[in-house]
Amino acid sequence: MTITTPYYPTLLKRIGNTPLARLEFDIKPTILAKLEYLNPGGSIKDRPALFMVEQAEHDGRLKPGGTIVEASSGNQGIALAMIGAIKGYQVIITVPDRTSFEKIATLQAYGAKVYVCPDTDDLEDPDGYHAKAKEICKKTPGAFMPNQYYNVQNVKAHYTTTGPEIWEQTQGKLTHVFLGMGSCGTISGIGRYLKEQNPAIKIIGVDAATSKRSCPDNPKAYKTEGIGVDVISDTLDMSVIDDIVLMKDEDAFATTRKIAKQGYLVGLSSGSVVHAILGYADKLSADDIVVAIFADSGRAYLSKVFNV
Repeated sequence: MTITTPYYPTLLKRIGNTPLARLEFDIKPTILAKLEYLNPGGSIKDRPALFMVEQAEHDGRLKPGGTIVEASSGNQGIALAMIGAIKGYQVIITVPDRTSFEKIATLQAYGAKVYVCPDTDDLEDPDGYHAKAKEICKKTPGAFMPNQYYNVQNVKAHYTTTGPEIWEQTQGKLTHVFLGMGSCGTISGIGRYLKEQNPAIKIIGVDAATSKRSCPDNPKAYKTEGIGVDVISDTLDMSVIDDIVLMKDEDAFATTRKIAKQGYLVGLSSGSVVHAILGYADKLSADDIVVAIFADSGRAYLSKVFNV
């Protein structure tokens, strides 16, 4: 039987090319959400996960039958678990105990082995999920750790895909981008590409108020997933960031719940981005076109954020 309707040759080819949708908030500028939760793994992390895996395959660091090991607060791990299941790799993911039940269940549904670790104040704490992932990788024959916090391919993934998409979808008319900061591949890659097209575009990051970057002398664990710069590495390019909004857990959670009742069921990093935009509203004009990165769906946080 011949199928004439166009289709993607594999599910992984569906990653990227997510749409923009206008948000109906009562503020002056046009707000366009980049709906990254429509990626097949459910988040923006599908992009760098696939990019890093394919680069490792090309370089010979990941061979058939190998094992992918990664430290993740959830979405990067989910993306790798999906990719691993499709490509035939074993996947081991370590997560901090702030990770929602839904994310852990999703990882296990894809067949990944999950280690839940204490949510430490410092990413390099030997009891934390990043140290655990490095330990497992070292002990596992044929293992590859993408190491999103240090891997510059994380940045390149967004420089070559997400940034160009935003530029083309807005016909180069955007004035601002608001997005969460975690591993910083997203903000650095998108920011670098867009600044090369038009240096006047403002890149506004949203970081956890008690992250390592925000409080270098006294970082504290936080509950908001998807944001929080706990590692300063080559994945963070401060030269393309115009401003950083610090986000408290209570504001992230409250705004995420509020906008769900307006029809936008998104994750905590997206709620944080909306809170930042609304706080910035007086600095924006009716002529501004603002892109908000909606990194994942609120369905990944039902037990943590909404069922309370």
